[in-house]
Amino acid sequence: MSSTTIVSILFISALLSGLAVFFVKRDNTNLLKLILAFSGAYLFSITVLHLIPHVYHSSTTAPEVIGLYILGGFIFQLLLEQFSQGIEHGHIHHQENIQSFPIGIMFSLCLHAFLEGMPLAAGHQKELVFGIAIHHIPAAFALGSLLINTKLTKRQIIFALFVFAAMTPLGFITSKGVSQGDLGNVSQYFDKIMAVVIGIFLHISTTILFESGSADHHKFNKKKMIAVFLGILVSLGNFLFDGHDHSHGAEHPNEQHDHSHDHSDHDHSHDDHSHE
Repeated sequence: MSSTTIVSILFISALLSGLAVFFVKRDNTNLLKLILAFSGAYLFSITVLHLIPHVYHSSTTAPEVIGLYILGGFIFQLLLEQFSQGIEHGHIHHQENIQSFPIGIMFSLCLHAFLEGMPLAAGHQKELVFGIAIHHIPAAFALGSLLINTKLTKRQIIFALFVFAAMTPLGFITSKGVSQGDLGNVSQYFDKIMAVVIGIFLHISTTILFESGSADHHKFNKKKMIAVFLGILVSLGNFLFDGHDHSHGAEHPNEQHDHSHDHSDHDHSHDDHSHE
């Protein structure tokens, strides 16, 4: 998947979802809750099946240190939500005419969106782009619902949604530069940055799974269960097909090379005996 395609998918999905508040009734959020449940299950599965093994396998940092950074990312997202008020979970706030622009919410959401784009430079792009784009649908809609209740003009709301939609593509572009060493010596910290993002993904996905559904956050209804299992099945499909091909591609050439090397050694030993 090309960088242009990734940027386009991430930007357009978030922008259109945010702009939908001008055309869609905000009272009926049942569909958004199902989308949230699907995206939460999908993100959690992708994190466990792809991102965590990748960062441990490719990192030169001690596994215990990587674990600390993952835990740090989890705690960081917990603190971030004190400012975002859970909008990244798709929480729609029905507040009446907020006097000022919600700077804290906007900043924390943009930071969260920026960090979400960083794992895309580490591989598994197709799986992650799909999951992040789906996750942005309820998040951008919730942000638009909040902004439309402020005293901002329509043009100002559109500009704010434009900025939010650009954050994840910007995170991807920045992360790509870091991973390729284009930003100086920052590339040596890429595995730690990825570990922090993994912690964020773990927090956001598990919170979505518990909160998207009914007023009772710990109750799983039938439709939510279907959405959750569908998200897991889609991620498993990607894992089985892509992971299977990569593993065979990496292992067999080495095995074949070792086998041929053994035969060559065997032939040399026979030649030595014949000379004797």
